[in-house]
Amino acid sequence: MTEAFGAMDEALRLARLALESDDVPVGAVVLAPDGSIVGRGRNERELTGDPTAHAEVVALRDAAATTGTWNLSDHTLVVTLEPCVMCAGAILNSRISKVVFGAWDDKAGAAGSVTDVLRTRTLPARVSEVVGGVRADECSVLLTEFFGRLRD
Repeated sequence: MTEAFGAMDEALRLARLALESDDVPVGAVVLAPDGSIVGRGRNERELTGDPTAHAEVVALRDAAATTGTWNLSDHTLVVTLEPCVMCAGAILNSRISKVVFGAWDDKAGAAGSVTDVLRTRTLPARVSEVVGGVRADECSVLLTEFFGRLRD
């Protein structure tokens, strides 16, 4: 668990990089069972024009390329914002075992705030552990400042 908390540093760094392309500042990393980072991602929708380029999806694609398999069971996803429904589906399809996230998303969260796709028992796969609110203040500040600038 300690690796996941430390990995939030890298996820936050990636979230700040997303600001350079005017993307929503969200970053994500995938940790192998030994705690090493095997995937990195940040929001890239504005940068790439790809509506699926959320940080989680980018990190999962990177991890699959690094490991040579789509099946990331026993891996952990660390992300600065609670995953949305699309990302939750990608997480389930990759068989990620654990999700750690920072800020809660009261508008679109799918890991416990609006809905809980990650632990829905009627789906064929589910995440065994979800930990929310890790360094939530740091993660929230990035988002609040970003959206505050958009409104100004």
